[in-house]
Amino acid sequence: MDTTYAIRAEGLRKRYGDKDALDGFDLAVRTGTVHGLLGPNGAGKTTAVRVLSTLRRLDGGRAEVAGVDVARHPGRVRALIGLTGQYAAVDEVLTGRQNLEMFGRLFHLGGRGARSRAAELLERFDLAEAADEGVEGYSGGMRRRLDLAASMILAPRVLFLDEPTTGLDPRGRGEVWEAVRALVEGGTTVLLTTQYLDEADQLASRITVIDRGRAIADDTPEALKDRVGGDRGEVVARAPARRAP
Repeated sequence: MDTTYAIRAEGLRKRYGDKDALDGFDLAVRTGTVHGLLGPNGAGKTTAVRVLSTLRRLDGGRAEVAGVDVARHPGRVRALIGLTGQYAAVDEVLTGRQNLEMFGRLFHLGGRGARSRAAELLERFDLAEAADEGVEGYSGGMRRRLDLAASMILAPRVLFLDEPTTGLDPRGRGEVWEAVRALVEGGTTVLLTTQYLDEADQLASRITVIDRGRAIADDTPEALKDRVGGDRGEVVARAPARRAP
C-alpha cells in the first residue's frame, strides 16, 4: 500500500440545498506533515474536514484517509483519526485529568487504561501541574491543549484541526502551535484549517487555498507568500463569465 499520502481527495462534491459547499475539491496531504487548508469563511474548509472525517457523506468524488476509502469504510476511518473543532469540547465542571479519563472510558480503555493514558497526555501537553484543577479556571490556550489531548486518546494516525486557535490571544496561539509541532514530531499527520496565512506559515509544510469549494492554489508557504507579497493572503473570487446567448 502506498503510504506517501495520508489524505487523498479527488473531485469532492458536497451540496447543501442549492449551494455547492464543495465543487470538485482536490487535496493531497503527505504522511507525517502539517498541511494547511487556507480560505475565508464559507470557502468550504469545515465541510471538507467533515467529509474527510466521515461526519458528512460526500455527494461525488472519492477520498481516502490513511489508505481507507471514506465512503466505503467510514467506521475504519474513524478508528484511525482524531478531530478537534473550532471550540474546545471539554467539560468545564471537571478537572483536566477527569476530562481525559472520561474520554478514555468512552473509548473503552477501561479504568486503569484511561488513568494511564490521561497521565501520559497531561505530561505531553504540559498540563500536569494543572491536572487536578477545574477546567473553568484554565486559560484559552490550556483549554485548547486539553482538547488536543482528548483528540489523541487513541493515538490517531491523522488529526483534523478545524481552526484550532479561534478566539485565542497571541500567547494561547503560540501554546497551540507548539503542541501541534510536537504531535507531528511524534508521527501524526495533521490537516489544519485556518483563515490566516501566518498561522499556516508557522506550522504547515504545504498549503492548499480553497475558495467556493475548489482548490485554487497548492504550494509551499514560501511560494504562496511570494505570490501575495507578505504574510497575509487575500482571496478574491471572480464571478463566472456570462456566456453569449
